[in-house]
Amino acid sequence: MNVVLIDQAAIVRQLLYDPENPLLFNNGFFVYFFFLLILFYYLFREKYFARTAILSLFSLYFFYKASGSFVLLVIISAIIDFFLSNLIFRQKRRFSKRLLLSLSIFVNLGLLFYFKYTNFFIEICNESLNAGFNPLNILLPVGISFYTFENLSYTIDVYHRKIEPEKKFLNYLLFLSFFPKLVMGPIVRASDFIPQLKKPYVVTDRDFTDGFYLIITGLFKKVIISDYITSNYVNYIFDTPYLHTGVECLLAVYGYAIVIYCDFSGYSDVAIGIAKWLGITIPANFNSPYKSTSISDFWRRWHISLSSWLRDYLYIPLGGSRHGKLRTYTNLFITMLLGGLWHGASWNFILWGGLHGGALALHKGLSTIKKKSAGKERGWTRIVSIIFTFHVVCFGWIFFRASSIDLAFQMIQQIALDFSFDGYEPFIENYGTVVMMIALGFVLHFLPESLTKFVKTRAEKLPLIGNVLVFLAFIAMYAYFKTSEPIMPIYLQF
Repeated sequence: MNVVLIDQAAIVRQLLYDPENPLLFNNGFFVYFFFLLILFYYLFREKYFARTAILSLFSLYFFYKASGSFVLLVIISAIIDFFLSNLIFRQKRRFSKRLLLSLSIFVNLGLLFYFKYTNFFIEICNESLNAGFNPLNILLPVGISFYTFENLSYTIDVYHRKIEPEKKFLNYLLFLSFFPKLVMGPIVRASDFIPQLKKPYVVTDRDFTDGFYLIITGLFKKVIISDYITSNYVNYIFDTPYLHTGVECLLAVYGYAIVIYCDFSGYSDVAIGIAKWLGITIPANFNSPYKSTSISDFWRRWHISLSSWLRDYLYIPLGGSRHGKLRTYTNLFITMLLGGLWHGASWNFILWGGLHGGALALHKGLSTIKKKSAGKERGWTRIVSIIFTFHVVCFGWIFFRASSIDLAFQMIQQIALDFSFDGYEPFIENYGTVVMMIALGFVLHFLPESLTKFVKTRAEKLPLIGNVLVFLAFIAMYAYFKTSEPIMPIYLQF
C-alpha cells in the first residue's frame, strides 16, 4: 500500500509545475506529453472544434509546466485583445478606434513593463536621483516578450483593417498559446496562423520528413553543440575574463557566437518541426546569419520574426526611410535601441541594440555612396564582407553575453592587450573537444544549401527503421555529450 501511495505521489509531482525543472523540448517529460497530444490530436483530426480544443488545452498545460501560474497571464491577455480587436473593428469613428487601440497597446506594454523593466527603472532612479527605492520581488513570466508582440501586431493589423478579427475565442487563444512557439518564438502573425486552424488536418510524407529533420538537427544544435560549449568553456571565460589570455577570450567570443546561434535556431527548428507534425506551418526564423555580407543582411537572416516585426510595427510607423537620410538613420537607431531593450532590462542590451542601430545607419549611408560607384562584386570582396560583418556581430555579442558592462570591457581589454599564444599546448589538451565542437558548429552553419537539400531529399526516402536508427544515434550522442546539469535556453530569459 505504501509503495502504491508513493508511486501516486511521484506521478502527481511529475504532473505539477516544478520551478527547478520547467517543461521544455529537451525535458524527458516532453516525450510523454507529446505522445499523448499526437494520439488525441490524430484521433479527433476530422473534428475541427475538438482538434482545436485539444491543442489549446495541451498548449496551456505545457505553459503551466513551463511557468506555473503565469499561464493565467496568457489567458487574460488573450481575453483582453480578443474583445478589444472585435470592438476596434466595429467602430465607425476614428477617435473611438484609436482609443481602443491605445488601450490595447497600454495594457500589453504595461504588463511587459511591469514584469520586465520595473526593477531596472528603480535602479536608474536610485543611481541618478539617489532615491533609495527597494527593488520589487518580481518574477519574469516565460515568453511574455513574444506573446506581447503577437498581441500588438494583431490589434494593430485589425485597426488598419489588414485582417478581420477572429470571431471564435478558442482560435485566438490557440494562436497566442500554441506551445511550440509560445516560450521562445518565433513571433507569429495571426494572419498567417489562424487560417491554418480552419483547414483539414493534413500531414504529408514530406511534412513528416521535414519535421523530423528539423527536430533532430535542432536538438543536435541545442543540446549537443550549444550546451557542451556553454558548460565547458563559454560560461566561466565570460564570468572571469581577467583570469584568461586574449586568445582564450577571443575563442570564447567565437564560441558564444556559435552557442547563441545553435541554442536559439535549434529551439526554433524544433518548434517549426513539431508544428509541421501538427499540420501547421511556422515561418523559418534563421537563414545562415553568419553568411551575411552586411549588418543589414544579418538582420534579414537572424531572428527573422523579430526583425520583421520591428520593421513593420516600429521602423515604418516612425517614418522608415520616407523623410530624408537623417530621419532614416535616426529611425534605424531608435528601432534597434528599442530592440535591444526588448531583449532585457540592462544597459548591456541597450548598448548592444545601439551598436547594431549605429551599424545599420552607417551601412545605409555607405550603401547610398556605393550605389553611385557600383561595380561588379568580386568573390574575394564577398568573403571579406562576410568576415567583417561576422566580427562586427561578434563584437556586439560581447555586450550581449557579459553580465555587466565592466566585464564586457574587461573581455575586450584582454583580447586587445593580452593576445598571447603562451601555454597553447595545455590549452589544446584541456579544451581540444571544445575547439572541435566550435569548429563543428561553424562547419554545419556554412554548409552549402544544396547539400542540405540533398540530405533532406535522401531523408525522405528513408524507411521507418531508418528514422528510428537516426533517432537512436542522436540519443547515443546526447548521452555521451550530455552536461551534468540542463542548460536553459538563452532566449528563455527574454
